[in-house]
This record gives sequence, structure tokens and C-alpha cells, in this order.
Amino acid sequence: MKSAMINMGVAALISVSAAFGAFAQEFTKGVVNKVDAKAQKVTIKHEDLKNLDMPAMTMVFRVEDPALLEKLKAGSNIEFVAERVNGKLTVTDVK
Repeated sequence: MKSAMINMGVAALISVSAAFGAFAQEFTKGVVNKVDAKAQKVTIKHEDLKNLDMPAMTMVFRVEDPALLEKLKAGSNIEFVAERVNGKLTVTDVK
């Protein structure tokens, strides 16, 4: 009986882990066109943003964390995560 309860607990943990893995952030490739540190915005020519259901295009994003702006230079190839934050398209991660 104890063994069955442990197996059920392990199965539940695996299910929860799989569910959280489905929410992993997906990075999108892009090229930085312009960085506006004062306005905390960046213009990026990007591939399809699948999580936002948007086609490839060039657009301006807000940057919530000013430290991310330090990683961005015009002409740089980047991979980034964009999300809707308070209704505004925002870059939340860069690598």
C-alpha cells in the first residue's frame, strides 16, 4: 500500500513538471535596429512570435528591465522573449 502511494506521488510530480515545462519561454531570433535607452524601448526586426501569434516584422518593444538594454546594440543578432505585460509588448529576456 505504501509503495502504491509513493508511485502515485511520483506520477503526480512528473505530471506537474511536464505541465510547467509546457510554459517554458520560447526565444525568437531578431536583429536590433535601434535602442532608445531614455524611453526604455528597442526596435527589433524579428521572426514569427509564435507565443503572441504575430508574423515576422519590425516593431518597437518596451523593455521592463533597463539592464536588458545594456545587452542590446543596433545591428546585433539576438534571441529574445517578448510577452504582453500590462497590455504592452515587452521584451522580458535576451540571450
